[in-house]
Amino acid sequence: MRKEKTLLFIGLLALAAGVSSCTQQKATDGKKPNIIFIMTDDHTTQALSAYDKRFIETPNLDRLADEGIKFNNCFVTNAVCGPSRAVILTGKYSHINGLTDNHTVFDSTQTIYPQLLKEAGYQTAMIGKWHLGSTPVGFDYYSILPNQGEYYQPVFIENGKEVQEKGYVTDVVTDKAIGFLDERDREKPFLLIYQQKAPHRNWLPAQRHLGMFDDTVFEEPSNLLDDYAHRGRAAKEQLMAISKDMWNAWDLKLMSSEDLEAMAKKPITKIADAKDDDFTQANDKSLDQQRFFQVFNRMTSEEKAAWTKVYNKRVAEYKRLNLKGDDLVRWKYQQYMKDYLACVVAVDENVGRLLDYLEKEGELDNTIIVYTSDQGFFLGEHGYFDKRMMYEESLRTPLLIRYPKGIKKGLVSDALAMNVDFAPTLLDYAGVTIPKDMQGVSLKPVIDNEGKALPDWRDAVYYHYYEYPSWHMVKRHYGIRTDRYKLIHFYNDIDEWELYDLKKDPKEMRNVYGEADYAEVVQLMHTQLKALQQQYGDTNPTEQ
Repeated sequence: MRKEKTLLFIGLLALAAGVSSCTQQKATDGKKPNIIFIMTDDHTTQALSAYDKRFIETPNLDRLADEGIKFNNCFVTNAVCGPSRAVILTGKYSHINGLTDNHTVFDSTQTIYPQLLKEAGYQTAMIGKWHLGSTPVGFDYYSILPNQGEYYQPVFIENGKEVQEKGYVTDVVTDKAIGFLDERDREKPFLLIYQQKAPHRNWLPAQRHLGMFDDTVFEEPSNLLDDYAHRGRAAKEQLMAISKDMWNAWDLKLMSSEDLEAMAKKPITKIADAKDDDFTQANDKSLDQQRFFQVFNRMTSEEKAAWTKVYNKRVAEYKRLNLKGDDLVRWKYQQYMKDYLACVVAVDENVGRLLDYLEKEGELDNTIIVYTSDQGFFLGEHGYFDKRMMYEESLRTPLLIRYPKGIKKGLVSDALAMNVDFAPTLLDYAGVTIPKDMQGVSLKPVIDNEGKALPDWRDAVYYHYYEYPSWHMVKRHYGIRTDRYKLIHFYNDIDEWELYDLKKDPKEMRNVYGEADYAEVVQLMHTQLKALQQQYGDTNPTEQ
């Protein structure tokens, strides 16, 4: 567990280490609930079997749903990594907390919910992916991945000091989380923010999962070969199409052992870490190979040998088949799914490790456990990978909460929830006053109502995406989603409106904005949109 490296603060926290289990239980009985907030990066509901059983089984995550509540309609306010994290911490929209895109540094002077819990007596820790460009404030202990972090032999910034760990990042983050819990001050309730890098691009599986899906053929989304016939420029002009925007080396791992050996003999200038997702948008084969070689080179010699043994088969198949057009898209989709889902398997296993630890310690039922992602992700829908768009697969995020002392097991909620609600909800459960300037609302009343929306509950959610022109070139847009309709406005270098009838067209294949049958709906949606913009203080959305 690397305690000697990862738990520099142990001496301050271990006063109760020798307390008997009986005394620990007595102390626990009078405490506020512990909180573990688990967030992964780009884990979409399609790849979580509590929501969708087509692709993968996630038994440990499903346990959270089975023993707690599953929200079917949880949405993000801005589907990109850093901004989503800032929204969750502050309980405020991007235009209020200041982090509108991944190029911005989070303003650490503003109040975040971990600070409020710390002031209320909680011991606080932040472990894993931070991705806000700033140093964490409001934590007794932190160990964060710089920028995006690395899958193999990851570096961490730990209470201000850089340390490098051996192993696979998903396992290491869990080691650190369990280490914190093992040495915590048992006289205090704890908040552990436990955030994984996986399954973020470029989807490097753990060694034990290499090739695990090689004999699997995954179901294709019906719109994998979407031609965008009934949509405008925004849907067509993005740079996140599986057909043309996936890189052969970085994304698809199409470098043989011979290619890698040749690369090792070349003098390679280290490529600076990108501030955004991965690397420049230029379709440069040499740069693509250099990027992949750098992450491959982080592996041990044994890991490299195991890796190339598996992926040489993929390279050979690619060359043998020599596919073109739609057939090539279908083949790329299968390789993408194999790697992405293998990363998810490691996430599920590690959540299981954490649950087992809590159960062994007698803390499982004393702990509120939240599972979510920073947004959804496209798994081939509309021919896309990545997120950003206000379409369903990107906008929707998983939300599971387990707390037997306060949440009836097996609940399912269709109430409209947002990630801006997470901070108020956790403060509410901890008995801490929710600041009036937080824009989200506590989900606790909905949970207490067995998942049913209350009469005065929201009937629409508001979304605003800003990061353009930039990586993936998704146009700036804002919009609202109700239980049936979605209205989107793409702006900046275009001016396009889209309306989708989610009941008749759940896959969002036909924009009906200009159709006469929807004229009344358009008018009502515009009215609702303006009301939400007024409510959230985003009254000049195209000027951001």
